[in-house]
Amino acid sequence: MSPEAVREDRTPDLSELSPRRGYLLALIVLVGSLLLVFTAWRAARERELRSAEAEFISKTAEVTELLRQGMTKYELVARGGVSMFASVTRPRPSPAQWQAYVDGMDLQRRFPGMVGLGFAEFVPATRLADLQLEWRDAGHGLLEIWPRGQRRDYGPILYLEPKTPANVGAIGFDMYSEPVRQAAMVQAMETGNATLSGPVHLIQDGSLRSTGILLYLPVYRGGGRPATLANRRADMQGWVYVPVRMEGFVRNALGALRNDSQFRVIDVSAGERLLYATYAPADRPPPAFRHSSAFELYGRHWRVDFESPPVAQAAPRLQGLQNLLALGLFSSLLLYAIAWMLARTEAQAYRIAVRMTEDYRRSELRFRSAMRYSAIGKALLDSEGHIVEANPALANIVGLTPEALVGKRFDTLFESDEPELIAYGHGTTDAQGVHRATRRLHREGGDPRQAQLTYAPVPGNVGQDIVGLVQVEDVTERLRAEARVHALNRTLEARVALRTRELSQANQELEAFAYSVSHDLRAPLRAIDGFSRILIERHSAGMDENGSGYLVRVRRAAGRMGELIDALLKMSRVSRSELRLERVDLSRLAGEVIEELRVSDSRRQVEVDIQPELFVIGDAPLLRNLLGNLLGNAWKFTRDRLDARIEFGAVMGEQGLEYFVRDNGAGFSQAYVDKLFRPFQRLHHNDDFAGHGIGLASVKRIVERHGGTIRAEGEVGKGATFWFTLPREKLAE
Repeated sequence: MSPEAVREDRTPDLSELSPRRGYLLALIVLVGSLLLVFTAWRAARERELRSAEAEFISKTAEVTELLRQGMTKYELVARGGVSMFASVTRPRPSPAQWQAYVDGMDLQRRFPGMVGLGFAEFVPATRLADLQLEWRDAGHGLLEIWPRGQRRDYGPILYLEPKTPANVGAIGFDMYSEPVRQAAMVQAMETGNATLSGPVHLIQDGSLRSTGILLYLPVYRGGGRPATLANRRADMQGWVYVPVRMEGFVRNALGALRNDSQFRVIDVSAGERLLYATYAPADRPPPAFRHSSAFELYGRHWRVDFESPPVAQAAPRLQGLQNLLALGLFSSLLLYAIAWMLARTEAQAYRIAVRMTEDYRRSELRFRSAMRYSAIGKALLDSEGHIVEANPALANIVGLTPEALVGKRFDTLFESDEPELIAYGHGTTDAQGVHRATRRLHREGGDPRQAQLTYAPVPGNVGQDIVGLVQVEDVTERLRAEARVHALNRTLEARVALRTRELSQANQELEAFAYSVSHDLRAPLRAIDGFSRILIERHSAGMDENGSGYLVRVRRAAGRMGELIDALLKMSRVSRSELRLERVDLSRLAGEVIEELRVSDSRRQVEVDIQPELFVIGDAPLLRNLLGNLLGNAWKFTRDRLDARIEFGAVMGEQGLEYFVRDNGAGFSQAYVDKLFRPFQRLHHNDDFAGHGIGLASVKRIVERHGGTIRAEGEVGKGATFWFTLPREKLAE
C-alpha cells in the first residue's frame, strides 16, 4: 500500500463526529471553572485576612515595646537622681544641685509625659520634728507636711523640679498617707528595685480629669543596695520618684509611629484599672481584628487591648480580590464560549492534519540542510554501527568522500585495537542517553587528530534501520590549549605555596614585633608612674587638692595600662604556645583553682560542687588557665550573695559530653551574650567588678585550639552558666 493510500485510510470521517460531545464538554468546563474560581477566591481572601491580621499583631507588638522602652527612659532619668545621693557627702543633695540636674535633663521638652523629678524622704514619726527643724535651719522655710494626722511613717515630698506652680504646691505632700502610693513605695524599699504605682490622680493636676502613675526608685544611706530586707528597711533614706501623666507618656513613647489602631492600656495587677485609651468615635464601624498583649512593667501587670480599623481599611487588598473574582467569572464564561466554539471547529481537524504533514516534510528538509551544510561532522548510524549517511564536514575531517564513508563501521575511523560501538565507548552518558567521548582519529594522509564525539539516539522512519546520530568535532587545538592552561595552573600553585610560606613568616615576625612593642611600652609607663609618685611624696605640699587628685589618676591610669599590657601578652601566649596533649584530670585542676581562691579570700563562704573523674586529652597549662578564668569569674560575680554556689561538671548532650561552670551570681543579659568572648568587652562596670575583658577571650581561644566550642547562658541577678566541649580521653585496652 502506498503512503498516499495509508494517509487516506487514516483520514478521519467527519460525519462520525458528534457535536453533542463538544457542547457537553463546554458545559463541564463552565461548571469546573466556576468552582475553581470561587475556591481560589475564598482561599485568597482567607490568606489576605490572615496576612492583615499578622501585620496588625506585629504593629501591636511594636507599640507594646515602645511603651516598655519609654518607661525605661524615665527610669534612667530617675537613676541619675539616685546617683546624686551616692555622690554627695551630705545626707542629701542641696535643692540647687537637684534643680541643676533636672534643668540639664530638659524634661519638659524631651519627656512631655514626665511632670517632674522629685525626692520624698522616708521619715519615721519620731524624726518628723527634727526634719522640719533641719529644713528650716537650712534656709528652706517652713516644711508643712500634709495631709495632717498622726502616722507611724511619713514620705513627704522635699524636692520636685522643675519649679512649676503645680510642682511647688506639691512640696510637703505625704505620699505615704495614700494607699496606692504607699504600696509602691514599700515594694521599692523592700526589693531595692524600681517600682510603678497603680493609677492615681496626680497632686499637680488638681481638678483636671487625668490618669497618672508614679515610678519610685529607693535611695539607701551609703549609696549601695543592702543585701537583706532588714538592712534595706533600716538604711532607707527615701525615694527618687517620677510623676507621669499617661496621656503624655503614651504620646511621647510612640513618637512619630503611625498607628491607625485603637487601643487601651489597663492595669490588671489588682482588678482592671484603665490607664489610657485612644479616642474612638461612637459611630466607628466594628474592627476587623482584636488583640491583647499583657506584660509586666516594674512590678505592675499591664494589658493593652488593641482594635484594628474596619476590614476595608485593615485589609485594603480585599477590594482587589473582588475585582479578581469578577475577572475569574468573566474568564469562566470566556472558556465556555471557547469550548463551544471548539465544538463547531472540530471539523477543521482534517485540514490541520494536512498542514501538520506539510510541516513534517519541511522539518525533514531543514534536517537534511543542517546535515549537509554544518561545519561539524555528522553521521547517521544503524544498529550495527555502520554509517548510513555522512555529511561533507565529516568526510573532510577523516580525509574521505561522503560516498566512501557510507557502509563503513564508524569504529574503524579511530585508532583502537578493540572495535566498539560509539554508544558504549569510554566517556559519559546523561539521562537522555546522549554519550560524549574523546577519541584519537586516524586521518587519511595526515597526522592523527583528537575528536570530540557526541552520540544521540534518534529514531528513523518506520522500517528504516537508523538508531543514532553522531557528531564529530576536531578538538586537537583545544586540548593543546587546555594542556598549556594546566601547566600554567601548576606554576600558579607553586607561587601560592611560596606566598603562603612568606605570609606565615610575616605573621611570626608580626607576633614578635607585638611582643617587643608591648615590652617597650613598659619603660615610659614606669617613668610616668615613678615621677608621679615622686611628685606626690615630695611636692604634695605645693599642690592643691585637685592637683594631687590628678596625679593619683595618672598613676592609676598607668597601672591600668600596665595591667592591659600584661593581659595582652597573656592572650598572645595562649594563641602562640604549642599544644602538648596529655591526659588531664579536670576535676583535680578545678579543685586546685578553688583552693587558691579560698586562700586568697578566706572570709567568703562559697558552696562548691565539683563532679569527680572528668578526664580529657589536652594541654594541661592551657586547661588550667581555662578553668582559672571561668571559676575565677564565678567566684568574683557571686561576691554579693550570701548563698553563693559554684558548680563544675559535665552532661551528655547531642554532640557528646559537654562541660559546664555554673554560678548564682550577678549574671548577665542574654541579649549581650555575643560580646562576652570579645577582647576588652565587659558587661559590668569596672567599679562593680574589676577586670580587663581578656579572660573570656582567652578561654574561647583555648577551647577552639583544642577543637571544641563554648557558649554562655545567663540571666541578670540569677547567675550564669558557661558550656564548653573538649576532646574526650580514649582509654587503651
